[in-house]
Amino acid sequence: MRLGVNIDHVGTIREARGMRYPDPVEAALLAESAGADGITAHLRIGRRHIKERDIRILREVVKTHLNVEASLDKEIQSMLLDIKPDWVCLVPEREEEITTEGGLNLKTVPGEIEKATTKLKKSGIMVTFFIEPEVEMVEMASDLGACAVELNTGKWSEYPGDANYKEIEGAAQVGIARGIEVHAGHGLNLRNVGRIAIIEEINELNIGHAIISRAIIVGMERAVAEMKERILLGE
Repeated sequence: MRLGVNIDHVGTIREARGMRYPDPVEAALLAESAGADGITAHLRIGRRHIKERDIRILREVVKTHLNVEASLDKEIQSMLLDIKPDWVCLVPEREEEITTEGGLNLKTVPGEIEKATTKLKKSGIMVTFFIEPEVEMVEMASDLGACAVELNTGKWSEYPGDANYKEIEGAAQVGIARGIEVHAGHGLNLRNVGRIAIIEEINELNIGHAIISRAIIVGMERAVAEMKERILLGE
C-alpha cells in the first residue's frame, strides 16, 4: 500500500506569518527520502497554503508522483493542464471551510466533472475523485471516467464503528471490481490508520495533518517512517 504525504500544512505555517519558510517543497523532499510513495498538495482557489509556485517546483523535483487536489475552478484546471502533475484529485471546495468537508457530489454537475476529467486524461494526467464511501458514488465515478477514487475516511475516523468501516470496505470492493484504483484518506493518524491499511482493496492512503503535526515534534523523516511502519503492521 502506497503512502502519499500531504504537505499543505507546511504551507499553512508559512502563510501564518507571510514568510518564505517553512518551504513545502523542502518538506516534500524530506518526506520522499523517508519513504513516502507520493506527495499530495491542495491548490485552493484562495491559495491560503499552497501556491502555484509550490506546484510548479514540486512538478520538477518530486521523484515519486505528484498528486494535486483541486476544485473544478477553471483557472486552476487550466493551470494544471499546463503543469501536468501525475495525478489530479477533484475535490469540492467552500471558501470558508477549514478543511475539505466531504466528498465530491457527483450528482450535482456530472457534465462539468466528466468534461474536466476528459481534458486532464487527454493531457496524460491520472484523475481521481474524492468521494464519500458509497457504492453509488463509486459507480458514478467509474462511469464518469475516473482512474481512481479516494474514499473519505473522515466519518469513520470520527466515529469508528463497524457500520462506517463496512461502508469503506464495500466501496473499495466495488472500485476494484470496476477496474479503478482505490485510495483513501482524511482524519487518519497513527492510532487509527492500521485498521484502514488492512483493507486489501485500497491501493494508497493520503495523509497530511497527522504527519505534519507529528513532524513538528520529531521531524519529517521520523514522522513519515512511523506512519509507513504503522501501515505495514496494520492493526
